[in-house]
Amino acid sequence: METVLDIIFNALFGVVVPFLFVIMVVVFFHELGHFWVARRCGVRVETFSIGFGHTLYSWMDSKGTSWKICLWPLGGYVKFYGDEDAASSPDNEKLKELTEDDQKDVFHFKPLWQRSAVVAAGPIANFVLAILIYACLFTFVGKQISLPIVDTIRENSAAERAGFIPGDLILSIDGSPVESFNDVARTVSVNPDRDLVFVVERSGMEVELVARPELVEDVDNFGNRYRLGRLGITSRPDQTRVSKVYYDPITAIGKGVSETTFIITQTFRSLGGIISGRESADALGGPVKIAQISGQMASLGWVAVFNWIALISVSIGLINLFPIPMLDGGHLLFYSYEAVIGKPMPEKVQEYGMRAGLAFVIMLFVFVTWNDVSKISLFN
Repeated sequence: METVLDIIFNALFGVVVPFLFVIMVVVFFHELGHFWVARRCGVRVETFSIGFGHTLYSWMDSKGTSWKICLWPLGGYVKFYGDEDAASSPDNEKLKELTEDDQKDVFHFKPLWQRSAVVAAGPIANFVLAILIYACLFTFVGKQISLPIVDTIRENSAAERAGFIPGDLILSIDGSPVESFNDVARTVSVNPDRDLVFVVERSGMEVELVARPELVEDVDNFGNRYRLGRLGITSRPDQTRVSKVYYDPITAIGKGVSETTFIITQTFRSLGGIISGRESADALGGPVKIAQISGQMASLGWVAVFNWIALISVSIGLINLFPIPMLDGGHLLFYSYEAVIGKPMPEKVQEYGMRAGLAFVIMLFVFVTWNDVSKISLFN
């Protein structure tokens, strides 16, 4: 029987520590993107913070930037000289008092293209991090390849209705080449109730089949319930069909780009399904779900953890590009207006936009957190 200390220890090192590691890596690279490009554009950076709230540890670098690790590590920010807050809102009163020489170091006085580059650099850094993680895994860990050969077909399944037969070698899905049976399973799982065009090799000839994976609910080894598409085929785990492939660094980077692109595409497809009502908003997760899965990935080993970091990094990058004030995409939206009209958006409009964006972000945070908490057995 577990004692209170056992429960606390397991919660701390089985969930909290992996969660903090994942979040801090992703946030650090996001903010590092802003920081690195800002420095290259001659912007004076006052603060580089991982987390919010009370400062736990800080130090000052040679260029006057205060680096901080704060109590609540659910985000971070880079504060530039002339900013009023962590959201990079301009301190208009302070900006009016600056001399022409001081203005050279201020983000808000930089050319539009430099401001846009600094803002976009955070999400781009998240995508780069994911690509590098995948590239390193493909180079040093390798990828297990299981030939995509159909062995059995479930009765009354989507595969049977589409005309699959045992022995079919799947070559591509919707025009994308298939390398492994795992590629087939992954593509099918994220495309329920959607027609997919399969090209298979059968008796030396290429045959085109159209199948619509069924939407089913499943439970993983950790008890998490999730919905996915199912085709209804299996492949025999024969050692003659399974191999591990290691890629050279250049090819691995290309594979990393493909993996990252796949995540982005499927994320937009899922969001489109939620907005249109075809998919449930229950699939949306927040910090609680990230913490839970981080612990589960840690129990599977470091390869699983870094795969999870890559996925979260892409997700954070995408979220920050949404055209919502308070997020990077909101700033880029304001800059787009400035580029088209020839002058900045009125201060009052930006101010109200920031307030609306903050309200939306808070409501979304509350929704996804409740979504996560309500799935915990204590609340069911």
